[in-house]
Amino acid sequence: GILELSDFLFEQAPDFRALHWMATDTLPEGGEREWRTPSEVGAESLAFLQYTSGSTGTPKGVMLTHANLLHNLGLISGAFQVRRDSVGVIWLPPYHDMGLIGGILQPLHGGFPVALMSPMAFLQKPLRWLQAVSRFRGTISGGPNFAFELCARRATPEDVASLDLSSWEVAFCGAEPIRASTLKRFAEVFAPSGFRPEAFYPCYGLAEGTLIVTGEEKGRGVRVHPLEDAALARGLAVAGPVDAAGVRTHIGCGMTLEEQRLLVVEPDSLVPRAPGQVGEIWVSGASVAQGYWRKPELSETTFHARPAGVVDGPEYLR
Repeated sequence: GILELSDFLFEQAPDFRALHWMATDTLPEGGEREWRTPSEVGAESLAFLQYTSGSTGTPKGVMLTHANLLHNLGLISGAFQVRRDSVGVIWLPPYHDMGLIGGILQPLHGGFPVALMSPMAFLQKPLRWLQAVSRFRGTISGGPNFAFELCARRATPEDVASLDLSSWEVAFCGAEPIRASTLKRFAEVFAPSGFRPEAFYPCYGLAEGTLIVTGEEKGRGVRVHPLEDAALARGLAVAGPVDAAGVRTHIGCGMTLEEQRLLVVEPDSLVPRAPGQVGEIWVSGASVAQGYWRKPELSETTFHARPAGVVDGPEYLR
C-alpha cells in the first residue's frame, strides 16, 4: 500500500523523487541527541507555506515564520490553559491548519501527549473520535461543526452508554459556521456520557492569522446571540426574541487573545464600525503571516491595511 501511494505521488509530482525519503519508525533510538539547530534558521525564517482552503477563491500559499507559529501556539496554550497532564485527541488531517497547528504542533509546544487518528477512520465511523477521547482520557479535542453534528446524529443509546467523556475540558469548534442547534443536540445526546456543555470552546481563525484569532473563555461554554435577520441585512446586529420569526441564533466566538488587536471595518470606505454594526474583520498582531507566496501586490493590500485617514500605527490583515 505504501509503495503504491509513493508511485502515485511521484506520478503527480515528479520532483518528489529527488527528495530523501525516510521512514521515521526505522530510525535508531537516541538519534535525537545528535540534533543541531540549523544556524541559518531564525525566528523570522519561513517555516512553511500554509495554503488557504480555496472555498472563496484560488488557494494561496500563506507564508508563516517560526515566530508566527510560536506566537500562535502560545496564544492557544494560554487560552486552553494547557498542562503537562493535558491529553490531546485529533482526527483532522495535518494539511488542515486546525489539524497541524492545533492538533499536532500544539501538544509538542505544550509538552503533553496526543492521540492521532486517521481522518478516514473518523469519516468511516465518526463515533471512533469520541471513543478515542473516552479511551485516552482526552482533555483537549475538537473540530468543525459537522463533526459534532455527525456524532450527535449517529450515536445509539448503546454508543452513549459505552463512552466516558467526563475528562473532556476543551471541545474546540471552528473552521466553519457554528450552529447553536448542533452544539445543543451534542450536549444533550452525550450528557449521559459525562460531557459538560461548558467544555465547548467556540473559536475563530484563518490561515493568514496562523490559526486562532479569537476564542471563548475556557469553561464559559457557549454564548448564544439571537439576532434579527432583517437588521443583519442592513449591517446591524439587533437582538430579537428567541425562536421568533425572522430571528436566527448565532454563536459568539469569544474575544481577541492576548496582545492581538481586532477591528471591524466597513470594507468599501475603510471606516471602523461602531459596536453592534456589521463589517469586515481586521486583525493585527504577531500571529499575522508575512503575506502570500509570490503574490506581492495581493499581499500588500491584504496584510498591510489601515483604516481610512490613518497613516501611522499598526497595519492590519483584512
